[in-house]
Amino acid sequence: MKEVTVFAPATVANVACGFDILGFALEQPGDTVTARFGEGNEVRIRSITGDGGRLPLDADKNTAGVAIRHLLNHLGEKRGVEITLEKALPLGSGLGSSAASAVAGVVAANTLLGEPLTREELIPFTLEAERAACGAAHADNAAPAMLGGFVLIRGYDPLDLVRIPAPGELCCAVIHPHIEIRTEDARKILRKEIRLEDAIVQWGNIGGLIAGLMKGDYGLIGRSMKDVIIEPVRSLLIPGFEEVKQAALESGALGCSISGSGPSVFALGNDRSQIEAAGRAMQSVFSGMHIESDLYISAINNQGPSAVHSGSSI
Repeated sequence: MKEVTVFAPATVANVACGFDILGFALEQPGDTVTARFGEGNEVRIRSITGDGGRLPLDADKNTAGVAIRHLLNHLGEKRGVEITLEKALPLGSGLGSSAASAVAGVVAANTLLGEPLTREELIPFTLEAERAACGAAHADNAAPAMLGGFVLIRGYDPLDLVRIPAPGELCCAVIHPHIEIRTEDARKILRKEIRLEDAIVQWGNIGGLIAGLMKGDYGLIGRSMKDVIIEPVRSLLIPGFEEVKQAALESGALGCSISGSGPSVFALGNDRSQIEAAGRAMQSVFSGMHIESDLYISAINNQGPSAVHSGSSI
């Protein structure tokens, strides 16, 4: 195999009450990496498009390059790999941009090498890439981008991932306002301690959300999509967040919250027309504040990365 091109999807992390432990994959947008063997034994990034020239070509400073380097070191591989990266995910959007690049890169390299590792075995390399990007090796974007669907991160030592089945009718609207929030900054403003009363509410909601997904109980999903710990703080960074959320709920969405660290906002529903209406309503609020935005309507992506040349799963 001389060349491999892989698409990896955007993801919604936290899913309201599941801070750092829950995420799911979208169908679009996403990042695409093409990998081929190169000279020497290093990882080289030949080009990056779609980033406005903001991302470094230095493989040690790019999540796709970092993930591939960790893979090659793990395998003791002496061949070099060179890649091109097409960014369709906006930077600092809260949609798992750094994770999508890392997943696309490491899956492409692993396929180029003859797939010596499973997808699950590739995830630790993407976490090292996340650590390089924002200082924290969190998996709530990388795991669903790699595995597809909803993924619960039960623990990190050792890494323990659980795929959560979800009803097939579940769909999502994501609105990305054209403002940027750095993950590091969004983490710095979080409280270091929380009240026991809030923790109890949050535990109940995350348990209810997972049970609702597994049972296909849309009412339970909606009642459980409440974040009393993270959202009240991070929402202050998103202009008009409360109005955007209210617009989504009034349009029939089951629930609405911040995607990752923001500024993107997502809403879940079980009716495509209603979730499209919710997306338009959210976009209208931002438009009223003269903030441009992108709207994505998506089913839950249960596939994860895919080969671009054939459109089939890898």
